[in-house]
Amino acid sequence: MTRIEVSYDRRGAGEPLVLLHGIGHRWQAWEPVIDRLAERHEVYSVDLFGFGASPMLPVDRPYTVPGAVAALAEVFDDLGLDRPHIAGNSLGGMLALELASRDLVRSVTALSPAGFWTARDRAYAIQALSGIRRVARLGPAVHQALFSRRAARFAGGSLLFGKTSWLTAEIMLADMAAMAAAPGFDAVVAAGGRDYYFMSPEPAVPTTIAWGSRDRILWPRQARRCAQILPSARHVPLPGCGHVPMGDDPAAVAEVILSTCRQGLTAADTSTSSVPNAVFQ
Repeated sequence: MTRIEVSYDRRGAGEPLVLLHGIGHRWQAWEPVIDRLAERHEVYSVDLFGFGASPMLPVDRPYTVPGAVAALAEVFDDLGLDRPHIAGNSLGGMLALELASRDLVRSVTALSPAGFWTARDRAYAIQALSGIRRVARLGPAVHQALFSRRAARFAGGSLLFGKTSWLTAEIMLADMAAMAAAPGFDAVVAAGGRDYYFMSPEPAVPTTIAWGSRDRILWPRQARRCAQILPSARHVPLPGCGHVPMGDDPAAVAEVILSTCRQGLTAADTSTSSVPNAVFQ
């Protein structure tokens, strides 16, 4: 079987923590929180297969949810990571939960994970993300003209982010280029995006689900459905944050992840959190 290759950034020291980004994004999505996390952990920020600088899965490896989970497990082995902590956003949050369900990680934090949608919400999310991809494919000259203006950055970023004041033209141009060039986007949509629902066993490790109150891709009402499907997890809102919350409130996102990791360090074999839920009402 062909060896799996991925691009990743590694920082810090301590218990390993793997970060997985969302569809169309790249490991740099985690930049606002990496240094905070690296104060406590050896942080591996991974480009998922066919995104960022990572190649697609080999042709003999199916790009399905089970296939991607198996490939990530191989990546962990290659990096010498034995049941690392994991955090993921959107697609990455869904994969993180699938890995946790298979007892391949020590703790899991999922930020607006995919898979807790209705059919209508799923179709909307794919349509919205596909629209962003079409804009990304307009090319760098158009992007440069658009995103040099703050108002355009606000309009362009409001679907993904709850706050756009922190977005620079440089960040948006790089994100648009990554979205346009990602061969994994169509593969993920074709393989599982149109019919995937999270139906795996509830993880038996400390689990936190966090949802931005301004998420406009996977609407916050999906947090309530997630709480019903994963009742033993800790469910917390991220006030004022969007679908990709790391830049909206780096301190809050980092603390949610670190607190979950602390539970994994002290109670690696427990299945419930001692922290009360704060589910969206």
